[in-house]
Amino acid sequence: MTTATPLGGNAVYSLNVTTREDFLYKSSGAIVAAIVVVVIIIFTVVLILLKMYNRKMRTRRELEPKGPKPASPSALGANSNISQQPATVTFSPVDIHVEAR
Repeated sequence: MTTATPLGGNAVYSLNVTTREDFLYKSSGAIVAAIVVVVIIIFTVVLILLKMYNRKMRTRRELEPKGPKPASPSALGANSNISQQPATVTFSPVDIHVEAR
């Protein structure tokens, strides 16, 4: 086997030295993956907390005593005085006019 000898005294040997920039470039995929995993974990925790809150509120609503529902003000409308009185229509014989032909 033959070995290469440097021609001059100023031979530069390239070693596998990784600089800080190369290290960040090579580890950027791992950093992105770690961020994705953290976001998924946070999303899962929030989802579990919302499910627990929903279950708690639903059981609280089911266990409350149910009373008569009050009429909502939006259902009454602007004419609240008129709608509170029962609507009755009475016909008297004077009101009915029959045309004779």
